[in-house]
Amino acid sequence: MKILIDMNLPPKLADSLTKKGFEAVHWFRIGAANAKDSEIMAYAHDNNYIVLTCDLDFNTILSITHNLKPSVAQIRTQGFNIAHDIELIALALLQSANELEKGAILTIDTKKFRLRLLPL
Repeated sequence: MKILIDMNLPPKLADSLTKKGFEAVHWFRIGAANAKDSEIMAYAHDNNYIVLTCDLDFNTILSITHNLKPSVAQIRTQGFNIAHDIELIALALLQSANELEKGAILTIDTKKFRLRLLPL
């Protein structure tokens, strides 16, 4: 599973996800720090990535466009901490892999996660 990490999350998250067996890259290694969300979505779509973010704008883009991809995994924890949250994130991604490959929004909070299939 290929994960594209948005600018609003720490770059070290890519390393943590890679250690868990994911192919993960932070946006700063690909594009401009001030890139529009639509540019990140287009790159993810064209290169078969799932966008990992804390930003609600990605869900809005999917809602407006009615696209099936890219899938978005949204972290909704307060005080995000890689060491504390990586297990939950990895578990949510793995358990939702089939849906994310087809097109879905995955919302991850401190105790659970939920899926919405695309299009919205």
